[in-house]
Amino acid sequence: MAGILVKEEGGTVTFTRIPGRPDGTGQGDTTGCSLTDRSHLEVLVVGLTMLIGVLAGAAAVVGVSARPQPVTVSTVRAGAVELFGAGVYQYDTVFAGAGNRGTDAVTLLVALPLLVVAVLGYRRGSLRWQLMLTGVLVWFLYVYATMAVGTAFNPLFALYVAVFSASLLAFVIVVTTIDVAALAGQLPRLPRRAPAVLMLISAVATTLIWWVPVLAAQLTGTVPARLDTYTTLVTTAIDAAVITPAAVAAGVLILRRQVWGYLLAMPLLILEAMLAPTIAAQTISQLNAGIALAPGEIAGPLAGFLVIAIVAIAVLVGTLRAVQQPMKEAGEMTPESPTHR
Repeated sequence: MAGILVKEEGGTVTFTRIPGRPDGTGQGDTTGCSLTDRSHLEVLVVGLTMLIGVLAGAAAVVGVSARPQPVTVSTVRAGAVELFGAGVYQYDTVFAGAGNRGTDAVTLLVALPLLVVAVLGYRRGSLRWQLMLTGVLVWFLYVYATMAVGTAFNPLFALYVAVFSASLLAFVIVVTTIDVAALAGQLPRLPRRAPAVLMLISAVATTLIWWVPVLAAQLTGTVPARLDTYTTLVTTAIDAAVITPAAVAAGVLILRRQVWGYLLAMPLLILEAMLAPTIAAQTISQLNAGIALAPGEIAGPLAGFLVIAIVAIAVLVGTLRAVQQPMKEAGEMTPESPTHR
């Protein structure tokens, strides 16, 4: 497939097919897939998302139905902590188990419906929904990778690993079948400053949120708060090793008008948009489980993550509105929305 040159003059957008290279600059077909290959991969993606939906839904139903029966135990660090004590999270702390239960609620009420909508749009060949699907899959990948390696071993371990694996495979397939050349040809239309700045600010914020407590604990010879019965900081490790560098790379690449910056940013924007309902559900679940939280511990994170989510949604919508849909047959594009200003 040839690349697409986009020009805007006098409010009119024109698209010109140009020969080119598969280098991600908007010149040439970067997918490397024939129509038959795409069809087969689309079927595989749909099958994987169905598997994700069934397994994640089952795990979430079991998790959200758990009710705490706190049991006090001693930790290896000679401290006392309350375990959840019942249900699938019985060997997690009350704080972590109740938080997991809140995440399960978000999975059922927000993430699974969004997965269904995204995969339906993906099947229609919508470039916008392809981008959205990468983000939804990354949310399942992030959550169930964390559950698989961070939650105390329980009867749902195999489901966590299966959703983790299916999400990773589906994400890789969707990303590799996106028409990068067509998206790169639209770079002049896509917003640049807002997503780039948000990505860089997110990287700094994530670094401060996770590393300040870790460094403080190491300098004082103590352990971070809420480590309790756990041996390490799983979420901190994942965010520091994957999320933060990805956000930095996305911000820098978008500032340089590189298409892969947007492909990196889309999943991160959806993760950030999901923060508000996730933190809210976790907090409500923890309060219902008897966790004592000061007003500042409730209002501060909720307000902060709500602002982040609102900004992320605004940037996400603005970016997707600027994306136009390549037509499979003509090799050209049709606007899915008004031209981005």
